[in-house]
Amino acid sequence: MEYNFREIEAKWQQYWAENQTFKAENKSDKPKFFVLDMFPYPSGAGLHVGHPLGYIASDIYARYKRHKGFNVMHPQGYDSFGLPAEQYAIQTGQHPAVTTAANVKTYRKQLDKIGFSFDWSREVRTSDPNYYKWTQWIFIQLFNSWYNKTSDKAEDVSTLVSIFEAEGNETVKAACDDEIEVFSAEDWKNYSEEEKQNILLKYRLTFLSETEVNWCPGLGTVLANDEIVNGVSERGGHAVVRKKMMQWSMRITAYAQRLLDGLGKIDWPQPLKDSQTYWIGRSEGAMVSFNVDGFDAKIDVFTTRPDTVYGVSFMTLAPEHELVSKITTAEQKEAVETYVKATSKRSELERMADVKTISGVFTGAYALHPFTGEKVQIWIGDYVLASYGTGAVMAVPCGDERDYAFANHFGLDIPNIFEGIDISEEACSVKEGVKIANSDFLNGLTYKKAMKTIIYEIEKRGIGYGKINYRLRDAVFSRQRYWGEPFPVYYKNGLPQMIDKEYLPIVLPEVEKYLPTEDGKPPLGNATVWAWDVVKNEVVSNDEINNETIFPLELNTMPGWAGSSQYFNRYMDPQNNEDIFSEEAVNYWQDVDLYIGGSEHATGHLLYSRFWQKFMFDKGIVPVDEYAKKLINQGMITGTSAFVYRIEGENKFVSKGLIGDLKVQPIHADVSFVNGSDELDIDAFKNWRAEYNDAEFITEEDGTFKVGREVEKMSKSKYNVVNPDQICEEYGADSLRLFEMFLGPLEQSKPWKTSGISGVYSFLKKLWKLYIVNGEFSVTDEAPTKDELKTLHKTIKKVEDDIANFSFNTSVSTFMIAVNELTALKCNKRTILEPLAVIIEPYAPHIAEELWNKLGNTTSVSCADFPIFEPEHLVESEKEYPVSFNGKMRFKILLPLDLSKQEIEDIVMAHEKTAAQLQGRTPKKVIIVPGKIINIVG
Repeated sequence: MEYNFREIEAKWQQYWAENQTFKAENKSDKPKFFVLDMFPYPSGAGLHVGHPLGYIASDIYARYKRHKGFNVMHPQGYDSFGLPAEQYAIQTGQHPAVTTAANVKTYRKQLDKIGFSFDWSREVRTSDPNYYKWTQWIFIQLFNSWYNKTSDKAEDVSTLVSIFEAEGNETVKAACDDEIEVFSAEDWKNYSEEEKQNILLKYRLTFLSETEVNWCPGLGTVLANDEIVNGVSERGGHAVVRKKMMQWSMRITAYAQRLLDGLGKIDWPQPLKDSQTYWIGRSEGAMVSFNVDGFDAKIDVFTTRPDTVYGVSFMTLAPEHELVSKITTAEQKEAVETYVKATSKRSELERMADVKTISGVFTGAYALHPFTGEKVQIWIGDYVLASYGTGAVMAVPCGDERDYAFANHFGLDIPNIFEGIDISEEACSVKEGVKIANSDFLNGLTYKKAMKTIIYEIEKRGIGYGKINYRLRDAVFSRQRYWGEPFPVYYKNGLPQMIDKEYLPIVLPEVEKYLPTEDGKPPLGNATVWAWDVVKNEVVSNDEINNETIFPLELNTMPGWAGSSQYFNRYMDPQNNEDIFSEEAVNYWQDVDLYIGGSEHATGHLLYSRFWQKFMFDKGIVPVDEYAKKLINQGMITGTSAFVYRIEGENKFVSKGLIGDLKVQPIHADVSFVNGSDELDIDAFKNWRAEYNDAEFITEEDGTFKVGREVEKMSKSKYNVVNPDQICEEYGADSLRLFEMFLGPLEQSKPWKTSGISGVYSFLKKLWKLYIVNGEFSVTDEAPTKDELKTLHKTIKKVEDDIANFSFNTSVSTFMIAVNELTALKCNKRTILEPLAVIIEPYAPHIAEELWNKLGNTTSVSCADFPIFEPEHLVESEKEYPVSFNGKMRFKILLPLDLSKQEIEDIVMAHEKTAAQLQGRTPKKVIIVPGKIINIVG
């Protein structure tokens, strides 16, 4: 009876699907355990072997927890909105819904082949109207809320209106826009409805504002910072420019401190926590105002070093700062406009990362120093960002490295206000204990005292105030795309109005073109049926818009992170059409116990989702304010890319060993064209692309053409992907699962080499043979031996320890050792082999199910209790002693461990091999260390 993995795996995958083996109930006497994977985007390329790594790890843990008596929810779904499907639609005219559905089908087939214990009854797709109905609903909740700094939580806007009606806004402490005029209760009463709505927009947690964004003309949309690489779009490599646009934004800054504080409550990787801490960027300092000479304008600056104010010798504004166009002199206008235009082509990330390039332009205007009254030049420079702080810095070249470099580059004054510090030494950063001069009230004070004193003086003089600032900016929530969640918003007199919950979802309309309109409107501007009738409460034709009962709908769609910011909660009750989830479901599941996904989402999804969770907690929608107790970032599986080398300027390729001094250009070749000896199939490569059809190939003496190899991220663009379907077909899903875990520690990146999988496959065949006697499945009910029990229980202990520590790679080694030992012992005892099938089930579920079934069990092995470790089986009762003569070991003897020294000596001295060594001599000494050594001297 051979190990036929194809039949076995197909059989049990069908069984799991038909019996819904892994379906979790929302009510159970068992303790709950919620295992979550970052759900995939279903691309047309399908899965490669790098994708399942985290899924296999989470599946092992989920299966193990079922064995330990937990009600496990391990759901899966699809992050199915996004730019790739839309770009494909633009190129082919095929609707994104069609391609997405086809891709989902492919992914589901691939995932099922690997044997995951997903509860598919809970599947969600972000592009499903039944799902994004609740994304739209949360958006409405955010719109109808404000952040009360006094209660330190989000509250309904109605509570804010009540305050305005009773006392105006002077005493209100809220997260809101910076420029809000103070008004009284009487003022509020006399405002028109339109004026009131405009004021409330400045307080709402989601709001409209003119915002500096990363505009990508090539893609026709706004991009987030993490969607830009080296100044161009990550997808397609298109140019990106900075541009002001009216956008929906989320007031995530209201939660900045709580997002920082919450990191202390969750078991997430420290590097990820550090990334979020840096991104949020809490800093303490002061806001200081500088008047602009000759203008009724002032420049507000946030500084963490107000004690250095006397060192200000110039000011630098971000090129996008609103005052630049107002204060620039006629003489400097052309230079400033040229610089601003050039800077708009660089992303914020690029500008932040570039610490070497020094560039800027003088505006011609001057600011007045708030303490000395002296004039200081106002420059613009792209090292200052409009989105960070106020978009302006007071430049202290002897206290800041970039200010120093800027001043030195342009020949500006660099006053030395710090005693005992050399200006050239690291830009003269002030350190604790350095005394600060240049003012009567700061003279002689140390750094900490100077900080407090200068803030007091700033506030006393009315030129600023102490402040805690954050690097975190409000999140732009609009995208000029088609394939995304529509906003549940229509516009009345230019002001946004929300559509009631009972009429959700607002479903994406059909459009003929997926590109922006000719006049620059987003793709939804191409829709002909995209207006809201407030009487019928339905979407109607644009032709019917009368701005009385029928109004235009929002043309932007939500960003990719909208649907992923609450999907983990929706998994708790995904079929509920009346509420986002029931109280019973959310109170039972509470939160995610284990979340596995990539670290690349640290400051995107993983930050935004924490923000949404805290908001939903404030509103009483969820019971906890952090949604994932533990998070693990799995490492990357890298691929071994293949390179061919083209001689520069020629359509000629040279084998790697013949390059020598030739100038060549390395080009990725599909790894499927390369054999195990790194030899290229030249004909396959030529037929791959038309431009290579007539290429010449300079081969080695033996006629072979050698490629270069390099380990890189596994990616379709690098042609180094390995399809898991091929591995499952050739070696089986259990081999794939074990091999991916065997590659190395979960959190580390590791290279893929298909040749290594044969060893794991051989192990599974060896495991199978343990249960086979004379070609038939056979186990006995004989009592196990001591050695067999020892092997079993050390395996139980090691595997449990490994799973608890997520050290899945060492578990695979443990299985191999156990099978080798049991094979050597010729063990086929039920009491050993039955629990062994349970232990290995989380890692290799198909073979475990088959063995469990053949052992006579009628239920799934996933329902079995995990074997209990019994430590007494690992306690040694005997010891094999090395017996040495004058320090040289001559033979070994097995003795009970409870013998006394004298008893050991008597047995050894009576042994025939001792007599042979001594040949009648009497030893001078017998040295015995119980449990360790026996040495006969003399």
